[in-house]
Amino acid sequence: MALKITDDCINCDVCEPVCPNEAIYQGVDIFEISPQLCTECVGHFDEPQCVEICPVECIPKDPEHPETTEQLLDKYNKLTAA
Repeated sequence: MALKITDDCINCDVCEPVCPNEAIYQGVDIFEISPQLCTECVGHFDEPQCVEICPVECIPKDPEHPETTEQLLDKYNKLTAA
């Protein structure tokens, strides 16, 4: 399941640089996460780095983009294929 950033985001910009897939970007009002690029850091880290660093805890799983760990790993493999 991809992650999403809620309206509680304070635009502190700590999440964007830690995303290994460059899935986080500045939206119109707050930062946003591209579900096509988000792997919840599967393949890179044990925990999603944006969730770990977020000071306001505004990055839950996105129920509109359910994915299993296997699907996230497959997405990681496609994104990192040379």
